[in-house]
Amino acid sequence: MRVEQVKDFLAKHGLAAQYMQFAVSSATVELAAKAIGCPPQQIVKTLAFKTKTGPIVICICGTSKIDNPKFKALFGEKAVFPHGEEVEQLTGHPVGGVCPFALNEGVRVFLDESIRPFDFVYPAAGAPNNAVKLTPEQLQQITRAPWVDVTKSSLNAI
Repeated sequence: MRVEQVKDFLAKHGLAAQYMQFAVSSATVELAAKAIGCPPQQIVKTLAFKTKTGPIVICICGTSKIDNPKFKALFGEKAVFPHGEEVEQLTGHPVGGVCPFALNEGVRVFLDESIRPFDFVYPAAGAPNNAVKLTPEQLQQITRAPWVDVTKSSLNAI
């Protein structure tokens, strides 16, 4: 796990104090929301995909789902998730801890519009028992990731 690299990355951007570690699992949206004490919508799911041009991760609202036609229109191919150990091999982070920081070389990061409406969002921080509290703007600034729209519209998302 790259928790120390994630912490170093956050410190480099003046955000070390935003890191949180829990005595309980935060590996799912529900568990993370409970550990943090926030609505599930504010949890950021960082989903990994295999593409013809290499692995990507997309940060989406905790209650959103990928819209396959939107994904295909944007990336020119069907959304394909890696499985099990393949997630960590591709991203450098384990399932439940995938985050948009300290990724393997060549992994591209995208931020979905579904996370923009919130004052604060909580992506994982490299392990299934941690997170980082950021504004969507801070998340975009430190990742330098482009905004995309690849989720299904839902009244439950906000």
